[in-house]
Amino acid sequence: MLKVAKFGGSSVAGAEQFKKVKAIVDADPTRRVVVASAAGKRGKDDHKLTDLLYLCHAHLTYGVSCDEIWHTIEERLIGIRDELGLSLPIEEELSAYRRKLTKELSVDELVSRGEYFTSRLLAEYLGFTFVDAASCVFFGMDGTVDREKTDPAIASALKANGKILIPGFYGRLPSGRIKVMSRGGSDISGALAAAAVDADVYENWTDVSGILMADPRIVSEPKPIAHITFGELRELAFMGASVLHEESIQPVKDKGIPLNIRNTNRPEDPGTMIVESITEEEQNERFITGIAGRKNFSILTVIKHNMKLSSTLRSALEVFDRYNVPVEHITLGLDSFALVASTAALGDAVYDVIADIRKSCRPDNVELQEGISLVAAVGRKMSSRPGVSGRLFAALGEHGVNIRTIAQGADELAIIVGVANENFETAIRVMYDGFAG
Repeated sequence: MLKVAKFGGSSVAGAEQFKKVKAIVDADPTRRVVVASAAGKRGKDDHKLTDLLYLCHAHLTYGVSCDEIWHTIEERLIGIRDELGLSLPIEEELSAYRRKLTKELSVDELVSRGEYFTSRLLAEYLGFTFVDAASCVFFGMDGTVDREKTDPAIASALKANGKILIPGFYGRLPSGRIKVMSRGGSDISGALAAAAVDADVYENWTDVSGILMADPRIVSEPKPIAHITFGELRELAFMGASVLHEESIQPVKDKGIPLNIRNTNRPEDPGTMIVESITEEEQNERFITGIAGRKNFSILTVIKHNMKLSSTLRSALEVFDRYNVPVEHITLGLDSFALVASTAALGDAVYDVIADIRKSCRPDNVELQEGISLVAAVGRKMSSRPGVSGRLFAALGEHGVNIRTIAQGADELAIIVGVANENFETAIRVMYDGFAG
């Protein structure tokens, strides 16, 4: 058994959090690869190390001294070192790096030092070998991760050292320069490491006990999701749920490695296990996995008596393509179809789109509805469950929620309803109470 454990910024925010990480790692000797983020906020009035480093770069760019900010960074890191009784001479490295701080220093290299210095301290505290991401995470000329170089480099480092700690968020370009990933890049680094060493489980440790069935800002104390498939996770993410970015999942999904989201502050909680497929028994336990939604969509309904559906629909979609507006959902009728798109994506071009559809499709009418929210119940083979749609529509009707559009994916993972923006939260609560509450 081999586990890769990634710890986010809240998990390494200070010395007390370092102690929790050590207890977690020491409790399971199979956790032999650790990936760490930069120290995050210790409280609501605190600052992430990454944010301070971005602020340093902004000062340098405009020729303003960043001494005060750099001093704050030094105090933070030295304080962790001293409180934990570590021996790393971090003052010397920080002092040497301070002399490099000029406007010529790339923002990527400067910002990556949050992960670098945090990981140096954590590696000593855990007794792991520090492996600089610049020596094992490689980007190609196009800026994407070069897996052919990265995977064997990480695997070799583990084989040579037994237990390794790698900073997340950055790697090295072919030119030798440091490149950082998008925000949340440490999640990508963790998944890359898990895939590279063929881990049995990839653990992503954060400050929540897994993924919840609904937004806790809308539903009071929603239940956690014990198991979820990668496909269901993608549906929830697409519908606006705050879950891991797809890029941070793909490496382990491709290898069939389960991903376990855990809470550093509550390590006894099992969290959410993300897997390729769910057993029949688990499917029968709870066929609704989660409820999620997004606001501010528009629906364009094209009506034409005796239309040739395929050619008319194709012409309408070509209009959307010309204006670079993604179509989120399509519903079909005998003499009509409705196209759902983000109101922001349509923008001021909405009336040009309608005019072009009138010109190319020659419809009897084009109707526009704005202020629409899409709410999805994501689950497993819902269309094969008798009465699911009926229960859903009846419950919404009883609470005065008018359904403007309905869609269901061919993979049977979601039933999506369109409602007015003012009914968004009500719809989510009704759907949650009806299927999970």
